[in-house]
Amino acid sequence: MADVSRGLSALADRPVTATAVGALGVSTSGLFVALSATSPGTASFFRCVFALPLLVPLALAERRRRGAPTARQHGWAAAAGVLFAADAMLWTQAIYEVGVGLSAVLVNTQVVMVPLLARVIDREPLSARFVSLLPVVVLGTMLTGGVFETGVTGTAPVAGTVHSALAALCYSVFLFLLRRGGPDWPPVQSYVTIMVSAAGAAVLGGALWGGVTLAPGWGPAGWLVLTAICGQVLGWLLVALGSPLLRVEVGSALLLLTPVAALVLAAVVLGQIPSALQVTGCVLILGSAYLITARPRR
Repeated sequence: MADVSRGLSALADRPVTATAVGALGVSTSGLFVALSATSPGTASFFRCVFALPLLVPLALAERRRRGAPTARQHGWAAAAGVLFAADAMLWTQAIYEVGVGLSAVLVNTQVVMVPLLARVIDREPLSARFVSLLPVVVLGTMLTGGVFETGVTGTAPVAGTVHSALAALCYSVFLFLLRRGGPDWPPVQSYVTIMVSAAGAAVLGGALWGGVTLAPGWGPAGWLVLTAICGQVLGWLLVALGSPLLRVEVGSALLLLTPVAALVLAAVVLGQIPSALQVTGCVLILGSAYLITARPRR
């Protein structure tokens, strides 16, 4: 595990590479979840549980270097874990309804939800750029969800769009709660707390919605192990290490690799080809996401 820590630190010295590889790792999550063919509760529970054996040693190493989180930080992380579970379950449902790639694009609507939450709760001002792009994101969401056409990708694209939007809302609240922990909280230890809390919430939520299978079989479990390794652990860690060291516009562009790669994987592996209007919607959402998160040029 020490070798893993040194390897991650070495990648952090190359933040562009780290962020790009991390974003691509996260992009595989939807595909692996779809291939597991498990319920939202089952997939969400196991992607958290399977991540813990890799995260705990890294968290212990971080604890020796930086000390432990405060009780307050643990509390915010545990609360955030509940929202993470809700996001994961809703997104899993959306994967089955609107497809792997389109659901990955639709959850990017969180870039408009986080500022809106900050405005409502903390009274943070909204930029003119954000306000002007908000209708574009709404239109892109409707196009991606196939609201204006029939026979599009997905078994229930409108329902999938709704579930994706709700997942984005939950993820936005998740990010908002993380801000409450302060800028100095140890990220890996907090992430372990999030995973434990999310696993418990996924069991409870899954019991109420779709059920939870605690013995899904070797095939589904294998896909969920890959989800945990590629998305929950390596993808998240590399993005967390690399993106803060980049200019905002560079990091924003690299993070768009996640939905773009998910679209490609869905088309190549699962044959999920979006319509022309859905592609247009994806471009509107992702273009707006980049413009909202990138720093304005002076």
